[in-house]
Amino acid sequence: MGSTSPSIILYTNHNCPWAHRAHIALAELSLPFTEEIIDLSVPRTAEYLKVNPRGLVPSINYNGAIITESAIVSQFLADAHPSHLVKKSDEEGGALQRARISYFVDAYFSKVNSNFYPILKAQSEQEKEVEAQKFVDAVVKELEPQLQNAGPFFGGSSKLTLAEVLTGSFLLRALTIPKYEHLNLFPKSFLPNLEAKAPAFWKWAHAVIQEKSVNHIYDEQGVAERTAERVKKMIASK
Repeated sequence: MGSTSPSIILYTNHNCPWAHRAHIALAELSLPFTEEIIDLSVPRTAEYLKVNPRGLVPSINYNGAIITESAIVSQFLADAHPSHLVKKSDEEGGALQRARISYFVDAYFSKVNSNFYPILKAQSEQEKEVEAQKFVDAVVKELEPQLQNAGPFFGGSSKLTLAEVLTGSFLLRALTIPKYEHLNLFPKSFLPNLEAKAPAFWKWAHAVIQEKSVNHIYDEQGVAERTAERVKKMIASK
């Protein structure tokens, strides 16, 4: 889209893992932007509902055009600014790489991440162990085979790809919240079990979360504590 930087307004909330995807994409593409923080704890303003009638984040205003939904925003940015994140579909191997990234991301969210919140909501240690094992088993079955050639990133890439842009903020939560054992959100066996049974995933995921573009807006302790608070409220309201 030319060499001139586009005018980008990012409507976001730093605590939202979906909005976080857009931050990773923008950082990897070195695109300047103006940020507007949307308070997700109160009803959305009429002004923001004009930007995104669904009231969700992220949304971007890109040279006056509004784009919403995190995966669509990230894909659009990657397509508008060709880079290491993903090949163009007409490049050699581009269509195949895109298909593989799409399949991987779908597997992460439909088969693995769907097991994350049941761990948090389980109330006894035994229940947590059962739910955590489901998460680990899904990683082993669905993701581990796809990460055998990570180098250290998806598909043998030495730089982040769109696969990491779309999963990075969720990996941060899966690998850091369990470290806060006093919050009793995960069984103590979770991380050692994951490392032992899914070594390729473990190595890849840790390479991802160490990247500055992935972790630069992440408040690790704050997210862990707010997650525990939300879980308490959820359980109390049952």
